[in-house]
Amino acid sequence: MKAHIISIGDEILIGQIINSNSAWIGEKLSEINIEVVSISVVGDDEKQIKQEFQRTFDANDLVIVTGGLGPTHDDVTRKCVVDFFKTELVLDEDVLNDVKKFFEVRNRSLTKINEDQALVPKIATPIRNSRGTAPGFWIEKDNKIFVVMPGVPFEMKGMMESFVLPRLEEMNSEEKIILRKNLLTTGIPESYLYEKLGNIDELMDGNKLAFLPNQFGVKMRLNVEGRSKEEAQNKLDEIEQRIRSLVGRYIYGKDDEQLEEVIAKLMIDRGMKLAVAESCTGGLICSRITNVSGSSQFFERGVITYSNAAKVELLHVQEDAIQKYGAVSLEVCRQMAEGVKAISGIDIGIAVTGILGPSGATPTKPVGLVYIGLCDDKICTAKEFHFGDNRLLNKDRASQAALEMLRRHLLGIPYDD
Repeated sequence: MKAHIISIGDEILIGQIINSNSAWIGEKLSEINIEVVSISVVGDDEKQIKQEFQRTFDANDLVIVTGGLGPTHDDVTRKCVVDFFKTELVLDEDVLNDVKKFFEVRNRSLTKINEDQALVPKIATPIRNSRGTAPGFWIEKDNKIFVVMPGVPFEMKGMMESFVLPRLEEMNSEEKIILRKNLLTTGIPESYLYEKLGNIDELMDGNKLAFLPNQFGVKMRLNVEGRSKEEAQNKLDEIEQRIRSLVGRYIYGKDDEQLEEVIAKLMIDRGMKLAVAESCTGGLICSRITNVSGSSQFFERGVITYSNAAKVELLHVQEDAIQKYGAVSLEVCRQMAEGVKAISGIDIGIAVTGILGPSGATPTKPVGLVYIGLCDDKICTAKEFHFGDNRLLNKDRASQAALEMLRRHLLGIPYDD
């Protein structure tokens, strides 16, 4: 089955929002062996929308559309669907009840314009929206499928997961089985990772491996084919083991795992407590940790000591060390980790201090210089890192490096590269 994804909205064309919907839908379709052959973006123009409907519906087995289903005047997608399929709008009682309930729960008055969102194309099967008011549409015609959903990512994903993907997966059963897995790495650049894996053709034995770098590391996407699910799974397991034997120390998780989720499991399994002292990251490490449900089982406290005075007053960093080595130094970072552990009375303290830019650099301390410290009952150490010159990316990278340093420490993996 070949698919095309259409995103509708002037806000995408002029760069006010990023087209994340298409990327997410494409990933989910590929997981159920549907090939996305193209993606397009169209503004809120009825003529252009209908032309794009015609072009893509003629050329594909599946067209998925997001955007333009809201209640305001610039939401024209529903009208375009009605015109394109030469159908009419009819009231769907189930959708109307959904809309009424949505407003009742929020203690808001239902307006006529919101009631009208229960009007759906007669040719369509409504896709009910548990997260908003606008329903989606599932249309089958000429042995093809046309799916329309809201552009709000939260609402679209709910419809995809509960309705669209299960139907498509059932309809797209194939003789060959394709399995995919993402192996997530951090602390190693893409080129180094590629070099350590050696001969990729020999490693993959006819299957596919893609490198997908981001600010946190490199995702390795494995695609494996087999004549049965068991055969494909055995191949996938074998290839994964080969990769882990070569670069396993850099792999922190798989598929959609976050490093903070991995840390949470390790800390909880060991019955250990953590405290964090942050300077340049301004609370980002603590934020990521507390994004994980159940983090209160291991996370005791976080302290943001941005100024030198705060480092001295709250973490008991020695003033002489700051004057001699500077706030961004191995010595001060070690004392920060030691201090947050001491004031918390817990098992492990980690700390970060650095120069994220674009200002603040000196001839000996460039932008992107970051120190990360770790202290437990046996060791108190710090490590030097050099990131780029983008302030916000540096915050992400520093937080990732701190969590990765903790992960390796918990697993007994040396952090000497």
